[in-house]
Amino acid sequence: MARDNVTSLDVARRAGVSQSAVSRVFTPGASVSQSMTDRVLAAATELGYRPNVLARTMITGKSRLIGLVIAYLDNQFYPEILEKLSTSLQQRGYHVLVFMAQQTAGNIDDVLEEIMDYQVDGIVLASVAMSSVLAERCDAAGIPVVLFNRAEQQDRFSTVTSDNFAGGRALADFLVAGGHHRIAYIAGWEGASTQRDREAGFRAGLAAHGRELFARGGGDFLTEQAAKAAREMFAGDDIPDAVFVANDHMAFAVLEVLRGELGLGVPEDVSVVGYDDVQLAGWPSFDLTTIRQPSNAMVMETVSALLAQIEEGASRPQRVKIDGPLVVRGSARRPYGWKEDDDEGV
Repeated sequence: MARDNVTSLDVARRAGVSQSAVSRVFTPGASVSQSMTDRVLAAATELGYRPNVLARTMITGKSRLIGLVIAYLDNQFYPEILEKLSTSLQQRGYHVLVFMAQQTAGNIDDVLEEIMDYQVDGIVLASVAMSSVLAERCDAAGIPVVLFNRAEQQDRFSTVTSDNFAGGRALADFLVAGGHHRIAYIAGWEGASTQRDREAGFRAGLAAHGRELFARGGGDFLTEQAAKAAREMFAGDDIPDAVFVANDHMAFAVLEVLRGELGLGVPEDVSVVGYDDVQLAGWPSFDLTTIRQPSNAMVMETVSALLAQIEEGASRPQRVKIDGPLVVRGSARRPYGWKEDDDEGV
């Protein structure tokens, strides 16, 4: 029998089961016994049968496709998230379509127009902005949307982030406790809620100690911009003795400038801290003190919020903030009395 002509009825006859049993075996999440599954899969393999996903989509009205929009992959945090989100959704019977987009809302509108053409069951926006116009269109189309590592002021969509404000404040407390007085900040993209919340928490932490920013630069979440900001910030005689860089991706570039170009000692001359705790942060060449984004928990909450809307019809937006620990390494001066046992999980 030609493989193209094999139907679910042929598989049912070969396995000695009903056609509906074959359908259940190939339907993610359907109730079916292991023995039934084994018989059907054995018959399907023997006959070379694969279910027609497009036909099922037309019948059920569900594509089991999730559109995932990411602004960039050069930041190590996002390839890791892409892998974890894709794996988690595949385990639930969904497939992920990845779309690259710029961070600006106008560009996201164009990309999401394309995503909606695929009749996706849901959308995850990772580290990108969304306009109110497109938000209304998604609402009207009934397409669930979850924002990952971004928040929005309207409370219209579910959002999942680390507690960026608390993380920024923890870094301010740590640097002040370490005896620093000229504390600077290199910001990320100004349109990002993560950037705003991290800086707001950092400033609040400094203010609680009677301090304010000594200097501020803009890195736009780009390594070249962060390097330029560092060169300008450390060009004079009166330079910062500590700097919080809004994510690890930029912090690596700042460390290269301080050590390689300017010959400054880290942390002897200046302490450097970041945010994310990507894999490179633990490498000896960087040894970066940073706030760890709890990526596993963030992915779990994102999938849960999205599928609650798709499968259960949940309509109330969820706003999830997850605490991330301070991970202390060698790029920042430790406060007096600090113990190595306290280096992670603070």
